[in-house]
Amino acid sequence: MGARRIRREQRQADMKESRLLNGILKSKERKNRDARMAAIVKKGKLPYLPAVMSWLSGKLDKPSRLITPGDVESLVKGQSLTAKR
Repeated sequence: MGARRIRREQRQADMKESRLLNGILKSKERKNRDARMAAIVKKGKLPYLPAVMSWLSGKLDKPSRLITPGDVESLVKGQSLTAKR
């Protein structure tokens, strides 16, 4: 009767370890992605590639179809591009 509980506990322990290890890698990749996207935003102008628009949408907290050049300018000039996370 206890085999299911044991498997569940083993799976929980494995997932906890994975989250710890992968979380470190993901935070590093987020910083790298922010730097890459910020460089693209500074060089170009609207409309950007879909990946950049998705990133901007997350930073500005609004749908990409509603992002204006003024929003992008204020993000670039006013605040750090990595400040949200």
